[in-house]
Amino acid sequence: MTSKTSTIPDRDLRRFGDVRDLLPDVNNPSPIVRLNRVDPAVDLDLYLKLEWMNPFGSLKDRTAAYLLAGLRERGELKDNKEIIEATSGNTGIALAALGALTGRKVTVTVPEGVPEEKKVALRMLGADVWETPDDVCPVDHPTDGAIALARSFVRSAGGDRYSMPNQYENDDNVRAHYETTGPEVWSQTEGQVRWFVAGLGTTGTVTGVGRFLKEKDPSIQIVAVEPQPGHRIPGLKNLEEAKEPRIVDWSVIDHVIRVNDDPAYETTKQIWREEGLMVGPSTGAVVSAVSQLDTSESDTVVAISADSGLKYTSYFQELLGTEGVPHV
Repeated sequence: MTSKTSTIPDRDLRRFGDVRDLLPDVNNPSPIVRLNRVDPAVDLDLYLKLEWMNPFGSLKDRTAAYLLAGLRERGELKDNKEIIEATSGNTGIALAALGALTGRKVTVTVPEGVPEEKKVALRMLGADVWETPDDVCPVDHPTDGAIALARSFVRSAGGDRYSMPNQYENDDNVRAHYETTGPEVWSQTEGQVRWFVAGLGTTGTVTGVGRFLKEKDPSIQIVAVEPQPGHRIPGLKNLEEAKEPRIVDWSVIDHVIRVNDDPAYETTKQIWREEGLMVGPSTGAVVSAVSQLDTSESDTVVAISADSGLKYTSYFQELLGTEGVPHV
C-alpha cells in the first residue's frame, strides 16, 4: 500500500479505517440466514436477520448512529455536551462505543433487571451507568423509570450539560430502519419477502421497515411481536404496562402477536442447539410467534434477530438449571 489512507475503507478487501465503517447499510448489510431445523411451518423459508453481527453487537447500532447524526444535523450536539439516554442496554452500548470513538461522555439509565453482562459492557466502554429500581421509580414499566431518570438529569443540569436522543420519541430511530434495514431485507430476498417479523420495543424497527416494505409492496405483512405483561424478555415491551412510544405507526403493522416467556426461551435454546446460532431471547420470541401466522407454503419470512445470547448468559443459567452439570 503506497498510502496509509488512500485505500481505506475497501469493502472488497474487508479493510476499514475504524469500526464505524462496519455499520450496516444496503451495500454492507447484516446477513440473513435460513433456519433449516427450527421451522414453525413446513416449506416455509424463514430467515433470521443477524443484527448481532453488527460492530457493537445489536440492531441498535443502526439506531445509535442515526440518533447521533440527527443531533449533529440539528445543532443539538455541541462539543461540550454529554449524551444521556435511557436504554435496556443495546442502544446504550452502541452510543457508548460511538462516544468512545469521538471522546464524548455517555451516561445511561437502565432498569435494574438489565442483564449484568450488558452493564459490564457499558462500563467497559466508559459509560456512567445509573440503575432505576422499581421501588425508587414506581412506574408501569422499568424502562419508563429509566426514561424518567434520564429526563430528570437533563432538567437538573438546565439543558447545558446533556443531550438526550430519546429513542422512543425520535424519528431518527424510524429513519435508520427505513433507510437501511428495510432496503436490506428487500434486496437480500430479491423482493420475495412476504412477511417481516420484529419485536415490539421502541417500535423504530417495525415502523421503519414496515413503511419501506409497504411502499415496495403493500401486500407484505408486517408483524410486531409483543410479550405478555410481567414478561422477562429483554428489549421487548408490553404496551399494556408501558407507555406507547410516540414513533409507532400502527398503519404499517398488520398483526400483533403475543408470546409467553417459556416458549420464547425454549425456542431460543432450540435455535442454539439445532441451528448453532447464539441468539438472544427476543429472537426466540419472534421465531415462536411465526408459528401463529397464517403463512402459505414457500412464503419467505424475515425475522429480526436483534442481539446475541452471549449478553444473557446469566438468564440462560436459570433456564438450564443443573442440566449438563456432571454429578459425581
